[in-house]
Amino acid sequence: MPRFRPMGWSTRLNISDRMMSNLLDIAVSAHGGLDRWNRIRTIGADLAVGGALWAGKGQPGVFENGRYQAETRAQRATLTRFGALNHNVRFSPERLVLETATGDVIETRDNPRAAFAGHVNETPWDRLHAAYFNGYALWTYLMQPFLYTYPGFAVEEIEPWDENGETWRRLKATFPDETVSHTREQISYFGPDGLLRRHDYAVDVLGGAVGAQYVGDYRTVDGIVVPHRRTVYPLDPNNHKLAEPVLVTIEIGKVEFGRS
Repeated sequence: MPRFRPMGWSTRLNISDRMMSNLLDIAVSAHGGLDRWNRIRTIGADLAVGGALWAGKGQPGVFENGRYQAETRAQRATLTRFGALNHNVRFSPERLVLETATGDVIETRDNPRAAFAGHVNETPWDRLHAAYFNGYALWTYLMQPFLYTYPGFAVEEIEPWDENGETWRRLKATFPDETVSHTREQISYFGPDGLLRRHDYAVDVLGGAVGAQYVGDYRTVDGIVVPHRRTVYPLDPNNHKLAEPVLVTIEIGKVEFGRS
């Protein structure tokens, strides 16, 4: 089973509220701007999710040729082409519904987060564990960085980080309780152009294990600048990525936005 490496968060700097909001403003503008994003109501993406995590959890290939359709203002999504039988999964924080491709209900799970109680990194998953993880994780990723402007989110800039010959400014986001994600506090790294380079988080449903997601292959879709590749690596004790194992890969194909 591949392991995420536990890691402590870095020491905060005393940075003024004006500077903290400035980083989020820069990031949102670089990704297409809040006015444009606020007109979007749905996002759909063809994607392939891979990496060592899935085989380690007993769910290899579960979403290797999937389609994800999500609302942008409520945490609801549909995963299609899920698993070997191309089922559909309707995701919300409160409930999962597994269906056939024609809409017949196969299985449901209420309060799906509770199904991870007592899990550690090595605990195997069933298909609904995998569906819940994909459901909330992809929703978080596809909404960045605009997600951090939503009601209930708190952000603060922490000390910068040097990597790949650049200085990346870092934003710590604290999620509201009603938004499910990997964990409540997550750190996003933004390059000099304002685009997201890296995203660090602990994963509560993996027993608090930590990894770093690297983000790239940006393309502009209807004015929104969208990364089409995400790769998650373990970290060493000094907050640097380890090349192996590659924990999760996300390759995004066609992206479509639905507007109001």
